[in-house]
Amino acid sequence: MEENTPQEQPSGESIIKVTGMYQNWFLDYASYVILERAVPVIEDGFKPVQRRIMHSLKELEDGRYNKVANVVGHTMQYHPHGDASISDAIVQIGQKDLLIDMQGNWGNILTGDRAAASRYIEARLSKFALDVVFSPKVTQWQMSYDGRKKEPVHLPVKFPLLLAQGTEGIAVGLSTKILPHNFVELLDASIAHLKGKPFELYPDFPTAGVMDASNYNDGQRGGRIRVRAKISQVDKSTLRITEIPFSTTTDSLIESILKANEKGKIKIKKVEDNTAENVDIIIHLPSGISPDKTIDALYAFTACETSIAPLACIIENNTPLFLTVSEILRRSTDNTVQLLKSELEYDLAELEEKQHFSTLEKIFIREEMYIDFKLYSERETLYQYLRDRFEPFKEQLIKEITDEHLQRLTQIPMIRITKFDTFKADENLLKIEADIEEIKNHLANLIDYAINHFKRLKETYGKGKERKTEIRPFDNIEATKVVVRNIKLYVNKGEGFVGTSLKKDEYIGDCSDIDDVIVFTESGMMKVVKVSEKTYIEKNIIHAAVFKKDDKRTIYNVIYKDGHTGFSYIKRFNVTGIIRDKEYELIPKHKDSKILYFTPNPNGEAEVVTINLRQVGSIRKLKWDVDFADTIIKGRGVKGNLVSKFAIKRIELKEKGVSTLKPRKIWFDDIVKRLNTDERGNLLGAFKGDDRLLLITKDGSVKTVIPDLNLHFENNILIMEKWIPQKPISVIYYDGEKERYYVKRFVIENENKEELVITEHPKSQLLFVSSDWRPMAEVVFAKEKGKSEKENLIVNLEEFISIKGIKALGNQLSTEKVKEIITIESLPPHQENEMEENLEEELGDDEITDSSDESDGLQTELEF
Repeated sequence: MEENTPQEQPSGESIIKVTGMYQNWFLDYASYVILERAVPVIEDGFKPVQRRIMHSLKELEDGRYNKVANVVGHTMQYHPHGDASISDAIVQIGQKDLLIDMQGNWGNILTGDRAAASRYIEARLSKFALDVVFSPKVTQWQMSYDGRKKEPVHLPVKFPLLLAQGTEGIAVGLSTKILPHNFVELLDASIAHLKGKPFELYPDFPTAGVMDASNYNDGQRGGRIRVRAKISQVDKSTLRITEIPFSTTTDSLIESILKANEKGKIKIKKVEDNTAENVDIIIHLPSGISPDKTIDALYAFTACETSIAPLACIIENNTPLFLTVSEILRRSTDNTVQLLKSELEYDLAELEEKQHFSTLEKIFIREEMYIDFKLYSERETLYQYLRDRFEPFKEQLIKEITDEHLQRLTQIPMIRITKFDTFKADENLLKIEADIEEIKNHLANLIDYAINHFKRLKETYGKGKERKTEIRPFDNIEATKVVVRNIKLYVNKGEGFVGTSLKKDEYIGDCSDIDDVIVFTESGMMKVVKVSEKTYIEKNIIHAAVFKKDDKRTIYNVIYKDGHTGFSYIKRFNVTGIIRDKEYELIPKHKDSKILYFTPNPNGEAEVVTINLRQVGSIRKLKWDVDFADTIIKGRGVKGNLVSKFAIKRIELKEKGVSTLKPRKIWFDDIVKRLNTDERGNLLGAFKGDDRLLLITKDGSVKTVIPDLNLHFENNILIMEKWIPQKPISVIYYDGEKERYYVKRFVIENENKEELVITEHPKSQLLFVSSDWRPMAEVVFAKEKGKSEKENLIVNLEEFISIKGIKALGNQLSTEKVKEIITIESLPPHQENEMEENLEEELGDDEITDSSDESDGLQTELEF
């Protein structure tokens, strides 16, 4: 290269520039790492070390387990690297539980425990691997690195293995991260592709968990998925984690929980790890800590939720490509079709050769061509003699006769000739012809043959490979709403400071280091600042509190003096969107402007105040009452309504107010299993401050709760609706101890207690539940041997039993065995009940007139 040519110097010495040399060396190294180590090829889905391991296992295959150390040594004949990289790769393949049958301690993907040393563990190829990974007759071979042995260029994998196992690798200048997908879903997608139908693929992880794949982007660059641990509430002070996110272990998860606790993000008492075959992490909470908020906090501040960015990079024709997961599936499926075609063509050629020689053999023996062999001493003359003898039978042959065919004929043992059975020979030829026709039929209908191949794999190996990771969208968790507030916030109103270090000043409340503080001053300025040890705002602070973003229910009631005119005004407003550290003027800016009266109201309360004026001139009315409820809630920048043109002496609270806000409409989103006010899902109703939600679950528990948007719900909810205290609940259940069926009706008497409506026997089962006033049910009886079939029974539960306590056993339904209970249309409620329910469902003051806001809540049919 020109860059490397020597340049003569005045001293006589020459300088050789090596820039180009290093550039070439770097490109060679980068290419080697990309192609030979880090990135898999699309043809078989293997990296070189994985392919060589599989080839070595096939060479060692005898049905018995081999020591992994022995496999590692054998693989080193093909892989020119250390044994550690090979043994690590074997363990990674084995832990995916698809290609290798394992024996011994192979580690634990849940706990992160490493496998035992390679001399202690054993491996052999799985039946699946033997079925779909190897086919020597269509394998292309190359020489190993030392030229002593042959190894496959690619293995003929007839399955989308790359997507099933997933892969991860970091090369020079690029990386790859293909997530594992479900075995059965991949086969279904391959079948759909061959049928020309659309399909979708989403990851499925061996650690299970819950996944939001709405931004998966088909595995391309820029996509992202969120994976969460499965957390359930055992009781009010205990949480249990039974599934963990992919790419975490129980150790790393617990470590992240303990760190979040140390930093004050969450508050826990202790963590127990009982993980063995399955994940079982117990989290104990201190008394008074909300388990629902703690679950959200675990997702927000710990590894209980992780975000994974896929990157589907593969090698094709020695070139790295960035593809979608769907495109990888399509190319893998098409490659499988070509492999199946090559195998069929190879088998067809073998059968045709077999048919041809069998025909030659039959003619050779039947025509006794072997008798005259002694007349021909030379091989050429003997072969010519045989060709002449076969000439009359040329039409029976499907191929030309070669010297190899003739040599095989001349080597047939005499004992075989003497025992030759023409009938059996004809039968054998017929069988060969049938096999040839079958293969030709497969080739003519290659797509159907490939579809059947995938169906066979699904039937043979699909059992036990059902999806583990649940797919559903996640709700977005705001960290400020779930963080534990364990820092005390103080204010010095006179000097104008707020912060966590002002311990001698006025206590505001608890906060966290990620919170904001909203501050109002006497001059009418409002400001929102980050929580800190000490922040100066302005002298004469009148109110400071932890700021709640997008809080539309906290209403600020203000009466102020306009310094320009001396007039006093009244206004009501809320504060939602703000810019941190920006000063907002709530009243006209003037040195004499001043807030005279201020109250924050978390539920929009509107009090009554008494206005007292100063005695000036001939003012007749010096005192009157003002009701804040008469002032409409508007934006914080409005001027407000005039109170007085004269100077106010003082303002006195006369009467505390009640909320003037409309009841809050709440929906339940069954997809994310959360309550919301964003009109997503089923409308549960409009709730005032003391209204509660009725919850009835499949296991027979009944409770009422305040509809907090932080609540978590499982998939076992049968009834979720606004609770009407006077409305009875009707139940039909099976008592496991008495082995009988009972009916009961009750109202909830203790709204703060969760209770069972069935007996505690393990075989007791809830069969029917309704919160209608007058429910109806149809009982289908089981047909018993030797007895005539009993007609179905229609039950009016209101007439069948009167309302009793929740702990009552109830009335026996029937002595006959029940097969099924069907919910049928309820009777219309009595007039007084209907009026009572309408009163409960009323959505608020006179401004609310839309009757469509009423809701039946969420009710789920029982599976019996």
